[in-house]
Amino acid sequence: MSYILTDISKQIAVLTISRPDALNAINNEVIKDLSTAIKSCIDNNNVGVIILTGSGDKAFVAGADIKRMQALGPKDAYEFGKTGQQMTVLIENSPKPIIAAVNGFALGGGCEISMACHIRVASETAVFGQPEVLLGILPGWGGTQRLPRLVGTGIANEIITTGRMINASEAKSIGLVNHVVPSNELMNKCTEIGDQILKNGPNAIAHSLECIRRGIGTTIEAGLKIEVNKFSNLFGTDEANEGLSAFVEKRKPNFRGTK
Repeated sequence: MSYILTDISKQIAVLTISRPDALNAINNEVIKDLSTAIKSCIDNNNVGVIILTGSGDKAFVAGADIKRMQALGPKDAYEFGKTGQQMTVLIENSPKPIIAAVNGFALGGGCEISMACHIRVASETAVFGQPEVLLGILPGWGGTQRLPRLVGTGIANEIITTGRMINASEAKSIGLVNHVVPSNELMNKCTEIGDQILKNGPNAIAHSLECIRRGIGTTIEAGLKIEVNKFSNLFGTDEANEGLSAFVEKRKPNFRGTK
């Protein structure tokens, strides 16, 4: 039995983490299933955008499975941390945009998974937080690294060291999420964004995401070198030729083989 439900329609894959009895808390099995599902979508030519959400209306991912974590020693905790980090890096490095549809609690590992996604859309009932310090531990799947990059060091310091939860409105105000919508509009908003993305060149999108990712944390000079190389390499490709020709001919480009 897989903990991930997959639905693919019109080049958008919706991956739903399904452990409703545990508020979609993450354990090793969920990590494995989610990683497999994401890799499958990346390799699927019929998928251009991935939406990641949680089952039910209470939680996106309420965190890691605390009962399992309680039994971990340092060695096992290291392996669990590395496995979770590998999953979030897989999400972050996806050449296909991954949109987090945050439909409730996104705490601990859930917040870290959402931050690894390229775009975050939250329902009005969403709640975010890195409460690990309340348990005497710290975020281990990228929270200390991605949160400061998204919201700034000072705000990240406060969120992580207090362990407090923040609502969707505050998450929007600090730049943690892109949009906040009513719960019944969440998936429609994510699909709307996905449809906008699908109109554009898939290689151009993948290379743009790579430029953004690789440029963070480096100098502007190094980032510009990455950018100009990716920019120039697209010229002469079928995708760029189609896009440029379509503009000159005043028609919509056909990037993905559909009209």
